[in-house]
Amino acid sequence: MNVSTSGRDARAWVEVDLAAVVENARTVARVAGTRLLPVVKANAYGVGAVAVSQALEALDPWGYGVATIEEGAELRAAGITRPVLVFTPARDDLFDGYRAQQLTPALGDGRTVADWIARGARGGAFHLEIDTGMGRSGVRWDEVEPLADLLDTPYLEGCYTQFHSAERSDGSAEQQLERFRLAVGRLARRPAVLHVANSAAALKGRTFAFDAVRPGVYLYGGSPGEGLPEGKPVVSVRARVVAVRRVRAGDSVSYNASWTAARDTTIATLGIGYADGLRRSLGASGRAQVLLRGRPCPIIGLVTMDLMMLDVGDGPAAVGDVATLVGSADGGGGAITLEQFAAWSGELQREFLTGLGPRLPRIYR
Repeated sequence: MNVSTSGRDARAWVEVDLAAVVENARTVARVAGTRLLPVVKANAYGVGAVAVSQALEALDPWGYGVATIEEGAELRAAGITRPVLVFTPARDDLFDGYRAQQLTPALGDGRTVADWIARGARGGAFHLEIDTGMGRSGVRWDEVEPLADLLDTPYLEGCYTQFHSAERSDGSAEQQLERFRLAVGRLARRPAVLHVANSAAALKGRTFAFDAVRPGVYLYGGSPGEGLPEGKPVVSVRARVVAVRRVRAGDSVSYNASWTAARDTTIATLGIGYADGLRRSLGASGRAQVLLRGRPCPIIGLVTMDLMMLDVGDGPAAVGDVATLVGSADGGGGAITLEQFAAWSGELQREFLTGLGPRLPRIYR
């Protein structure tokens, strides 16, 4: 007999509401009033780049943003024909890979720009990254003018920058925006596509909109920042109970005897662990919990590679029960938000999402 271990028969899985992704994208487009350049790097923050991109095609985005040539090639293989912008600074020894997949590189220094332009039509369009304060990559905003003649080329399709603190109301995004405007003003011609806004900046209105905005975490149900619109939840994380045991007061649980029972209680073991993207220390704070049969149950002891344990108390638990780590409980009975679970993990929401491992099947609805 064949036994399926994928989808809801798996020990653990991730459910993705693609309709919610599309609705969140619509919200960004409406608030910003311009076209979308959805960021689908890192497998769409762990949600699934191909599935997300195909769902977003209905919104006519300008294109998609990825981090690597391989990520771009995956979209091409799935039939995505719109521009795909690769944000990791391009290396000239990889130029053939961009051309083979018809990908658009991000360039951020004079030498690489000159090498790309020298290829002429064999290269094609590129976008110039302008560093306005992130300090990570790109041409400094106040060093663009010496490159103006070099950048006077039809291959310069776009310019962009990366905000370091757009979720804050500290004036830094406005300062970076002004630096970006000054830098673009020093070019011989305005490129066709200017884009600066991540989720937080895009949801602040049209100040940062330009020709496209680059929503990321908000598309996937993450909070873009305090005071900004909340997106629809997208991701639910489920795991099955694989063992149930009764322990006595004074008994220890997990490696290093990292939890000790204060009373006789029931322990339920879930089939998910740090190899699936959970933090080993998740239970250390004493706040982290999951929903089992609609009841909150604390995570106890160190999370192990493939398993983690819950203190069920005197409540019911059986092998095969489905627990909810993130999302609404199966059958109702409360919910745990992505923001909550990421906070318990000591992670950013995008950090948690991108860490969800490939062993977890993605189920799309």
